[in-house]
This record gives sequence, structure tokens and C-alpha cells, in this order.
Amino acid sequence: MFLTCVETVTKELVSWMRGHESSVFSISVHASGKYAITTSSDTAQLWDLDTFQRKRKLNIRQSVGIQKVFFLPLSNTILSCFKDNSIFAWECDTLFCKYQLPAPPESSSILYKVFAVTRDGRILAAGGKSNHLHLWCLEARQLFRIIQMPTKVRAIRHLEFLPDSFDAGSNQVLGVLSQDGIMRFINTQTCKLLFEIGSLDEGISSSVISPHGRYIASILENGSLNIYSVQALTQEINKPPPPLVKVIEDLPKNKLSSSDLKMKVTSGRVQQSAKSRESKIQTRILKQDLTSNFESKKNELPDGLNKKRLQILLKGYGEYPTKYRMFIWRSLLQLPENHTAFSSLIDKGTHVAFLNLQKKYPIKSRKLLRVLQRTLSALAHWSVIFSDTPYLPLLAFPFVKLFQNNQLICFEVIATLIMNWCQHWFEYFPNPPINILSMIENVLAFHDKELLQHFIDHDITSQLYAWPLLETVFSEVLTREEWLKLFDNIFSNHPSFLLMTVVAYNICSRAPLLNCNLKDDFEFFFHHRNNLDINVVIRQVYHLMETTPTAIHPDSMLHVFVALTKGQYPVFNQYPKFIVDYQTQERERIRNDELDYLRERQTVEDMQAEVDQQRVEDEAWYQKQELLRKAEETRREMLLQEEEKMIQQRQRLAAVKRELKIKEMHLQDAVRRRFLKLQQDQREMELRRLDDEIGRKIYMRDREIAATAKDLEMRQLELESQKRLYEKNLTQNQEAVAKEMRADADAYRRKVDLEEHMFHKLIEAGEMQSQKTQKVMEENLAKAEQACLNTDWKIQSLHKQNCDDLQRNKCYQEVAKLLRENRRKEIELLNAMVEEEAKKRKEAEGKEFDLRSAKKASALSDASRKCFLKQEINAAIEHADNLCHKEKSRFQSEQEDSSCLPRTSQLNDTSEMDPSTQISLNRRAVEWDTSGPNLIKKVRNLRQRLTAQARHRCQTPHLLAT
Repeated sequence: MFLTCVETVTKELVSWMRGHESSVFSISVHASGKYAITTSSDTAQLWDLDTFQRKRKLNIRQSVGIQKVFFLPLSNTILSCFKDNSIFAWECDTLFCKYQLPAPPESSSILYKVFAVTRDGRILAAGGKSNHLHLWCLEARQLFRIIQMPTKVRAIRHLEFLPDSFDAGSNQVLGVLSQDGIMRFINTQTCKLLFEIGSLDEGISSSVISPHGRYIASILENGSLNIYSVQALTQEINKPPPPLVKVIEDLPKNKLSSSDLKMKVTSGRVQQSAKSRESKIQTRILKQDLTSNFESKKNELPDGLNKKRLQILLKGYGEYPTKYRMFIWRSLLQLPENHTAFSSLIDKGTHVAFLNLQKKYPIKSRKLLRVLQRTLSALAHWSVIFSDTPYLPLLAFPFVKLFQNNQLICFEVIATLIMNWCQHWFEYFPNPPINILSMIENVLAFHDKELLQHFIDHDITSQLYAWPLLETVFSEVLTREEWLKLFDNIFSNHPSFLLMTVVAYNICSRAPLLNCNLKDDFEFFFHHRNNLDINVVIRQVYHLMETTPTAIHPDSMLHVFVALTKGQYPVFNQYPKFIVDYQTQERERIRNDELDYLRERQTVEDMQAEVDQQRVEDEAWYQKQELLRKAEETRREMLLQEEEKMIQQRQRLAAVKRELKIKEMHLQDAVRRRFLKLQQDQREMELRRLDDEIGRKIYMRDREIAATAKDLEMRQLELESQKRLYEKNLTQNQEAVAKEMRADADAYRRKVDLEEHMFHKLIEAGEMQSQKTQKVMEENLAKAEQACLNTDWKIQSLHKQNCDDLQRNKCYQEVAKLLRENRRKEIELLNAMVEEEAKKRKEAEGKEFDLRSAKKASALSDASRKCFLKQEINAAIEHADNLCHKEKSRFQSEQEDSSCLPRTSQLNDTSEMDPSTQISLNRRAVEWDTSGPNLIKKVRNLRQRLTAQARHRCQTPHLLAT
């Protein structure tokens, strides 16, 4: 593995740094920029960034891996964290170990995986596969705080302190990224959760904070990159706290005994003006803690909340705190958070009814459209009626926009709304709920007859002034803040509160409604936002809830709130099933007809397209043919013009050719005369050159004859010397062959003697080992006998001394008995050893007999082999002598034939030698030269072949013996 260092400005490669065998997962740079530490699983290396050379290397045992090694900010200290939870601090220059942090307590012992240090280098935060955080004080070198994260956190994946320009480096806000993909920012001093980023659906994979702490960049698990503004995230935190002084309500009219009330005194801080903020005044706030006799169990909500108290808080402030609104809604609606059931609905995919949702509701945000489509599909899979409900997207859209980051909560809020606040809405499906609209009309008739009469006079029914508000849950006529405030009150009251809100909205808008006379004006009014105070509407709703008679009050016809069941969602079948089934069948039939129509239309369109294409092609072909015809006429005119020009040019060329022909005839005549003169000169030069060549050939022939005579004389001398040299080499080769055979025989005899000597040594070693074993056995037997005698003597002595002690006598008798048994066993062992020794001796005698037999067989084979070798050698020598005798006789006959030639003295005069005599002498010398070496080669090859056969037979004596 290697590291690359790149210049950020020029983007050029500066250096390569090699040294790691495994992948590098951490790089830490010193504050001065001079050093850097790279960490892998098996080692950490310190680099000098001035020279890009490795300065030091941290080696560890293989069983203990490195977790992280890094520089502490604004210091010269290196902190090394290992996988066994040991943390060491080292001096950067000397690499001297400054200290080691102690082990954490066993009650909260975790394996550290991630670390973070404040900018001043005083606090170290460590976490791992647990919801506990350990804060170490590096100055005091001790663990000073353990922070327990929420129960949803099971493991911590990343830690990072949030920098602040005004805390002098002692960062107090720590970002904790857990396994659920949510990064929570907590205050390490107060241990409070400040804010969080990410969600379960869009979890964070990794995150980093800018050096000044203004922005947070996060990479989500789906690959997208989000950048958060810390200032916007901490807006709610930086708000001034609400006043802690609250009004004590009067007690109920019932008389309470003193034992029924418990007063709890708590201390709080009263917010004062800017001039007196420095002084802190403690006030006492009295709170009533009523017992369960006055608070019904139905007001108790999950997470320790009380519905009655929330209603009191809501009436006092008009809305719930924005920071805790979602938490309160989840408690009021008692959402079960059935993850498994919701996942099964989501896994069914997009419902057919909402495949083309974007065409009917073109939403700009792709994410919001996708969440809306997924939520509506889950509702349709939950109950079939919702796939045919046209106003379901309008009903669900505000909740989808509000809970788009948590689809489970969004689905359960909508399902709870339908189960409770939309009771009896689907009894007249697919028509609007006539029964619900009749309730609203009865209440409006009781409280504002004039307005209702105005609606009747202008033919305005409840389907126009009530149903648009219900099917959109007021999202079209209210702003986001107004809508949230309204649903704070709706979710905190009886389901009839929603119907009363419709009546209150009409009553509060009676002035503009009484001025409307056209139906289009009424439709516009109930589909657009109006200048209306929502607080007045809410107060009017509470007034209607209290003053409406029981006979026409909607709460008498609507059930109380019922939460969704835990584990599985309840069955929703409050609708006319036959109508829904009929509509489903009709819709399916229409869909099939539409598909058939689309297929036929597609076929017709394809045929029309083919016809159009053919027509276009035909038109193009006709146009092309017309263009070709015009081009042909143009080319013919041009061709006629060119032919006329060519005729004129041919006439001019004929005149020029005649002139050139005359000039050519004159030139040819001049060239012919000049060529004849040149040919005559060349022939004269050739004759002179031939005369010179003849003279040079004659001179060269004379020189060659003289040189050949000298070469023949030298060749004769060389042949004589070669003859003597061949005879000498032949004699030496015979002696070398004889010597080699003697050496082979001596080597074989030495090998045989060595083998016999080694075998005798083996036998002697076996005998010596047997003698040593026998000697050891005899010594052991003697020692055993001596021990037996000593034991007998001791037994007799003890028997004489302790004759009165019968018990001891029995014990000694038992001991003597055991000793006798041991002696018997020793004797048996000795006999067995003697028998084994006899067996071994017999086996040795048998092997010795086999050895003697083998020696005899080897001697016989040696004798037969020697006899065979002698016969072969004699035959080879006789054959070689015969060949030599034949060659010698042929050589003598050749010498006698050559006696008729001139003598050596006559050969000296080469100038008078006949050329035929020279050639004959040369041929004879060559024949002698070739016959002599061939004979020597034959003899040498024969001897080598005989020697090889002898060696082969020596190596395989058993074949000769056979």
C-alpha cells in the first residue's frame, strides 16, 4: 500500500509514501503541518512532511490491533487507542510515553470504536457498540462523566465536537451519529439533546463539520449529499426560555379533604427585565397534584402525559410548543408504530389506482410526490375503499407534507384520523356523507338561521359550504401555522370537534358570505384562503361545543376516540361493500376496455404512420426522379459542347504532330551517326582490354604453378609428421584403456570390501548392543535382589521389635506379600526378556546364514563375469589385430606402387614436373591422409564399445549369475 501527496493548487503529484502492508483508514496531521500519522490495522507510521520520509513506526502484537492514532489539537502529544481499550499518550519529538489512561469501570465497560477531542485538547470522547459515551479529562487523566444516549441508540458510528468561536476551544456540543442513521447533537455539560439531523428513511452514512462550525455536510445512505446550516438548526435552542410562573387553577366545586391534596414545592427562576438579569430571584411555584379520584384513567396518555393537562395548556396558549408538537400528537393519537405491519403494506408496492398520480396532482417536489404515492398506496392496500376515494390525496397531502421524513407516523396519523374524525364518511359512498353534512346543517340552523336561509335562497347546499372544508381538512383555506394550531385543538378533543369547526368557520365568515350572491363566489370562497382569524374560529368552536343541544350535538352520534391496535392494524369496512365491489368491477371493465381501445388506437396509429411514411417516401422518389431527369438533360448539353471543343483540339493536335514527326526524323538521323562512331570506339577499347587480360592471366598462371609446387612439398612433410603422431596416440590410447579397466576392477573390489566391512560392523554393533542390554538387565536384577534382601532384613527386625503390636504385624505382612508379588512379576519379566533374547539370537543366526549364502552367490557371479569379460576382450583384440594387419598390407602395396614415381630430389624442381604427375601425387597423399585417421577411429570406437559393455555387465552382476 502507498500514499500519495498532491499539491492542492497546481494539482500535481508531490511524492509517494510507501510502507503500509494493509489499507490506511486514518490520517492525522500535526497543527504545524510538519508531521503526519497514518494508521492501518497493524501499524501506525510517523512521516516527516518536509522530506516525505518515514520517521518512526509503531509496531504492535498481532493479537492487539490499532483502533486510531492521532495528534491532539494545539499540543505536541500523540494519542494511540488500541482495540483492547488501552489509550497511551506519547511525546511527538522523543516518542516517550507520557501517560496511560486507566481502564473504565466494569459497570460501563465498552469497546471503544470512535473518538473525538475538543479543540483545546482537554476532553476526549469515546464510544462504541453501546449507548454509553465516556468523557475523559486528559489533564486529570481520569473518566469524569458517562453519558447514556436514548434507548434507540445501540451503537455509535461517529463522534465530532461542534466548534464554537466563543468557547475558547472547550467545545460543549457533541455530535453523535448512531446506527439508525440519525446524528444527535447533545450538550456534554447539561446532557440535553439539542437537535438532530437525518431520519430513519434517509439515514446518514458519514458526516463532517466545517472548521468554524457553521455548516454540517452529511452523506446519506442513498448517496445524496446534504448540507445543514447550524444557525438554522439552533434557532429554536437560542430562543429565550418561556416564563416559569404559571397560574394556579381553582379547585373543583367538590369538597376535598386535606388528605386528598398533596402540595409539591419546586424552585424555579423568574425571567426579569434586561436591567435586573444579573440578579437571580428564586420564587416558589405551587402545583397541585390531584389524585386519581379526580383524574380519570382515560386522560392518561403514553410517555407520562395527561390529556386533561394538555387541554388546559392548549386553552392557555392556544397551541402546543412547536418543538414538542409532534411528540404531543403521537401521544394524543396513541400511535402504535407497527413497523412490521407498515412494512408489509409498503412491500406490496404502488397501488394501480395511484400509478398516474403525478398527472392529476403535479407536485414540484419529486420526494413529496413519491411519499404521497407510497402513503396512498399503503392506505389502498389496507382497505379497498381508499383506492376509489377521489378526495383521499387532498385529505392526506397536508399530513404527508408534515411527516414526509417519517412515513410510518404519517400513515398512522392519517389512519387514526380516518378511523375517528372521519366516522360515517363512507356510508353513502361514492356520494358525500349526507349524514355528516346533515349534522353540520342542523347545528348551523340552530346557531345561525339567517346564514342558513341565505344559503338556501341561493341554492347553496352543505356539499358546497361544508364538504370542501372536510375533504381537504381546511388545508386550502388556512396557512401552515393556522392549520397546525387548528389540529392541535382537533386532536385534543372529541371527534365531533372537526364538524363543529366547519360550522364555526361559516359563522365567523357570515359577513362576506351574506354578501355573496353567485354560486361561483361561494365556490371560490370555500376553496381559497380568507382573511379570518383562526383564534376566533377556535373560540367559536369551543362555544358551539358547549352550547349545542344534546339532540343535535354530533358527539351523541359519533363514537369516542379509539386508537389503532398494536401489532396489526384494525380492519376498516365501514362502507357499502357491494357498491365498492361493483365500482371495482366496473373500473376493471373500463380499464380493460380502455386497454383494448389503446391497443387498437396504437395499431391504427402505426398503420397511419406507415401510410404517411410511404407517402413521404413516394413523394421523395418522384422529386428525386425529376431532379435526375433535369440533371440528365444538363449533362447532355454539356457533352455536346465538349465534343465540339474536342474536335477543334484534335485538328490542332494533328498539325502539331506533323511538325514533331519531321523534327524527330532529323534527330534520329543525327543520333544514328553519333551511335555508329561511339560503337567503333568501344570495340577498339575492348580489344586493348583483352590484350591486357591475356598478359595478366599468363603471369598469374606462372605464379600459381610455383606456389602449388611449394605447397605439395610442405604437405609431404606434414603427412610424415601426422603419421608419427597417429602411431603415438594409438599406443597411448591402448595404455589408457588398459589402465581404465584396471582402475574399474580395483574400484569394484574396494566397494565390495567396504560393503563387507560395513556389514561386519553392523553385526558387531548388534552384538555390543545385546551385551549392553544383558549387562543392564543383570545389574537391574542384582539391584532388585539386593532390595529384596534388605526388605527381608528390615521385616525381620521390625517383627522382633514390634511383636506385641498385632495390627502393625498385619500391615507388615501385607507389605511383605506385595513385595513377594513384585518379585514374582520381576522373575516373569526376566524370563520373558531371556526368551526374547533367545529369539533375537536365532534371528541373527538366520540372517548370518543368509549373508553367507549371498556371499557365495556373489562370488560365483563375479567368477562368471570375469570369465565372460576375458572372452569378450580377447575377441575384441583379435578383431582389432586383424583389421590392423589388413590395413598394413594394403598400405605396403600402395607404397610399392608409388616406387615407380620420381624421387624426392626430382620433386624439388617443380618447374619441370608434369601436371598429370602433380595431380596423381596430390591424390595419393590425400588418400593416405584419410585412410590413417579412419583406421585409428575404428579401433578407438571398438575399444570404447567393449568398455561400455563391460561396465554395463559389472553393474548388473545378477544377470550374469542367472
